[in-house]
Amino acid sequence: MITTVRKWGNSLGVRIPSPVAKDIKLYEGSQVEILEEGNRLVIVPVEKPVFALEDMLKKIKKGNIHGEIDFGPAQGKEAW
Repeated sequence: MITTVRKWGNSLGVRIPSPVAKDIKLYEGSQVEILEEGNRLVIVPVEKPVFALEDMLKKIKKGNIHGEIDFGPAQGKEAW
């Protein structure tokens, strides 16, 4: 598929055709990484990690848990 590079402010932009974006699950607002490989550009979607509370809690051990943190005296009308 051939497309045209266009000026976008001080940069250049390339439109990603809808069928291609749909095939790789790329949507408006998706983050991508642009890589240079020789004289080629490679655009790779960045997959956001999915965190589950249960999995994160399993990683808490005696050696990596911190104690209480003292933020000092109240600065306003906080109730401690």
